Amino acid sequence: MTMKFVVGCWLALAGVLSAANLSFTEVKKEIKMGLEDTKGTVDYPFKNESGKPITIKEAKGFCSCTSVQISGGKTFYKPGESGVIRVNLDMGNETGTVEKAVGIFLEGDAEANPSQQLTVVIHIPVLVEIEPKSVKWAIGDAKEPKTIRLKMKAEQPIHIKSVSTSTENFTQELKVLEDGRDYELVVTPKSTEANALTIFRLETDCTIKNHGTLQVFGVVSKGPKR
Repeated sequence: MTMKFVVGCWLALAGVLSAANLSFTEVKKEIKMGLEDTKGTVDYPFKNESGKPITIKEAKGFCSCTSVQISGGKTFYKPGESGVIRVNLDMGNETGTVEKAVGIFLEGDAEANPSQQLTVVIHIPVLVEIEPKSVKWAIGDAKEPKTIRLKMKAEQPIHIKSVSTSTENFTQELKVLEDGRDYELVVTPKSTEANALTIFRLETDCTIKNHGTLQVFGVVSKGPKR
């Protein structure tokens, strides 16, 4: 028996083993959350419909706001056995349409290459439309001002009461275009000679707790402007 033949047989066997996979009724789901909702769960039922046992090595979210549970902590599934992957969401003050992914790593998968990926699309009403959320300059750019627009979409007006910053690298000016409805935050870097990052926190009179503070960013970094 030649080494070439042995290697060929091993590769063929590996191909057969890697072909064994879990069958999900859905791999992409969409949910709606309310403005006051910060947490949610989404279940993905599955079944081992292959002819071989399957071991789930790891199931993990690709974002700190997602965690994953496997029903009963069970990771070994014989042919015909079923289970559920539960995705737990902690959305904080995110709004709009947000997509989160979860990787299902089976025994034998490479660390960065899960056998399967589950996706959940979360729709959260937009309370404040912010465009853009970050203003950016490349190192060496002119210190010209850039503007972030904030439009209030709620039925009741939302007033911006104050603006604070995490550093002193930028100056800012809040312009009221329509009180409670439309604002501009004009941001200017004090220098563009080195990397810089500032978080602008805008305190509002919004009565929904997790949306009372808005965050936008000023960035100076290497490379082309984006």
